[in-house]
Amino acid sequence: MRRPSEDHGVARRANAILLLDDGKSCAVIAEFLYLDDDTVRNWHKQYQSGGLDRLTTFDWKGGLTFLNAVQLAALCDWLEAGFVRDTRPVRTYIKAEFGVQYSHSGCLKLLHRLEFEYRKPKALPRVADEVSQQQFIDMYDDLLNSLPYDEAVYFADAVHPEYQARPAYGWMKKGSNTALKTTSGRQRVNIHGAVNLGNFDAPFVEVTKVNGDSSTLIECKHSTAVQCVALLTKIEAQHPSKSTIHVIWDNAPYHR
Repeated sequence: MRRPSEDHGVARRANAILLLDDGKSCAVIAEFLYLDDDTVRNWHKQYQSGGLDRLTTFDWKGGLTFLNAVQLAALCDWLEAGFVRDTRPVRTYIKAEFGVQYSHSGCLKLLHRLEFEYRKPKALPRVADEVSQQQFIDMYDDLLNSLPYDEAVYFADAVHPEYQARPAYGWMKKGSNTALKTTSGRQRVNIHGAVNLGNFDAPFVEVTKVNGDSSTLIECKHSTAVQCVALLTKIEAQHPSKSTIHVIWDNAPYHR
């Protein structure tokens, strides 16, 4: 597809012209012929200006970039400093900085030569300040290294799993109409739990709403809810011989 013979190239150009005559757009034709829409427009211009003779003439030859090495390096630095979603700001930058006009297809080829690719960025969770992280790590290391036998450390937080069926790939008879029944809605479960990384003890309480109220039991239609203080009570009850229990959790309002 990338290096077609001359006969194949003529056939593709002819297909594009016929599809244009059928009312298809350049973008649609380009998608199915594995081209960009500017190429289809150029073929149409060639056919309008020179007919079939111009359409079957091939000038396959390489060309040099309009930018020198210094300008290319500056362009790479500019591209890596931000996030560009299409070629328009790139062409605007090149024209403003270097006085060179690039077409859409030419800009795409330039970006590929510079080893840039069109893809989604990776999603990463937002993290805390590095100084604060290191302060916590130092505190945690000191706590574990000096932890007496009658003390324990837990990490605690609230989690909210959902009941919902999700289809997965598997082997099924060809032509069959296999279906998976799903739930009518998403039922969310509120769980307040903790984990001891020393012995992997993981106490938890199931609640209807996580908040910072007392451990009073709230009777509901389907379940009995307890509050986050009940989790501390449960942890404490599991360690009657401990003098101190350290619980590490986030700054959620119900934890305060």
